[in-house]
Amino acid sequence: MARLLAFVDIFVESPEMDNVVAALSKLENLEELYEVTGEFDLVTLVSANDIEEFRDVLKNRIMKIKGVKSTVSSVVLKAHKGARTNAGSARPKSTGAE
Repeated sequence: MARLLAFVDIFVESPEMDNVVAALSKLENLEELYEVTGEFDLVTLVSANDIEEFRDVLKNRIMKIKGVKSTVSSVVLKAHKGARTNAGSARPKSTGAE
């Protein structure tokens, strides 16, 4: 069974950025972590066995980190393109001669 994936966008209190990044980096469920420009301060990709595990990671780990103000989560329904799809492996490789 495939793992649940969710993007979790995080608002951080600016003085706590380094501490938040360090704490998030230690979480096993965090697949990816990016500091970004725009509306959010951090964007993460979280994996879990099911929605209950995801809820636990969000509520009892991410939200309890000092400096995390709030989060916005988006659960992945289907991956159409990217490292987590099989579609890319079916494409013929370019020879560079085209």
